[in-house]
Amino acid sequence: MTYLPASTRYDSMTYRRCGRSGLLLPAVSLGLWYNFGGVDSIENGRDMIHRAFDLGITHFDLANNYGPPPGSAEETFGRILAQDLAPYRDELVISSKAGYLMWPGPYGEWGSRKYLVASLDQSLERMGLDYVDIFYSHRPDPNTPLEETMGALDFIVRSGRALYAGISTYSPEQTRQAAGILRSLGTPCLIHQPRYNMFDRWIEDGLLNALADEGIGCIAFSPLDQGILTDKYLREVPEGSRAEKLSGRFHWGDTVSAARVATVRQLNELAKARGQSMAQMAIAWVLRHPQMTSALIGASKVQQIEEAVAALDNLTFSEMELAQIESLL
Repeated sequence: MTYLPASTRYDSMTYRRCGRSGLLLPAVSLGLWYNFGGVDSIENGRDMIHRAFDLGITHFDLANNYGPPPGSAEETFGRILAQDLAPYRDELVISSKAGYLMWPGPYGEWGSRKYLVASLDQSLERMGLDYVDIFYSHRPDPNTPLEETMGALDFIVRSGRALYAGISTYSPEQTRQAAGILRSLGTPCLIHQPRYNMFDRWIEDGLLNALADEGIGCIAFSPLDQGILTDKYLREVPEGSRAEKLSGRFHWGDTVSAARVATVRQLNELAKARGQSMAQMAIAWVLRHPQMTSALIGASKVQQIEEAVAALDNLTFSEMELAQIESLL
């Protein structure tokens, strides 16, 4: 059956300018880190991508190592794009990244020019694309000169492989240095993708100021702390959940601990008073910063995307609400 996107897809989504660029991103973007790999149902992935686009989510975020297995999320997205979304390519912002291990040997990870260019060429082939809209250095490389990594991003943009360059998980000082190098090359840094949520607030210590000074947009990944900042774990760990599959331990050292669940239970009461779910309040809290362009969510079902987008109905916090949240955190 031919997919036809909703004619109302742009009626209610909020779009925010990315730094000082001309690019607008939806306030909620969809990441394909999990649930779109070769081990997952492509039909469920297709349903989620269709619904996301119908709701005005135009930005789909990937990386070379997303899966599992690595690369398979890009392959899945490429199949869905070719079958359903190809006529709407110019309405989409598609991003990918490179920085983590993808193949054996000395050229299969980190930030060298050889690795970044080769990885993006592989990503383009997996997705069936001529270019991505945004290409990121996925993490800083302590052993490669920053000039080489940023020079590779400049080459990637100039060669037509990407329209914009971005960085992810760079410190405030590294961000300023990277932005300066890219600016000198004539390819401004469009966007930074850091991890940010109520339990991981490192970007408040200098990075947000650096982004404002440099005119760089910000898209926060893991705004729900990999599901911990939802009502999912308030009673018990559900069968089949990520916490159950990973024995309660996630990437980045997150755990479904009794202390965190107790905090979320209190935060959930504040969310109810706002007329929101816990997840919706957590997304709104991330988006409260003027430097924040978009919250990058993950999802395993259509309903989670719908719930996240509904958070945009109430993004305003009173001073009392912010103080109450702060007291709990």
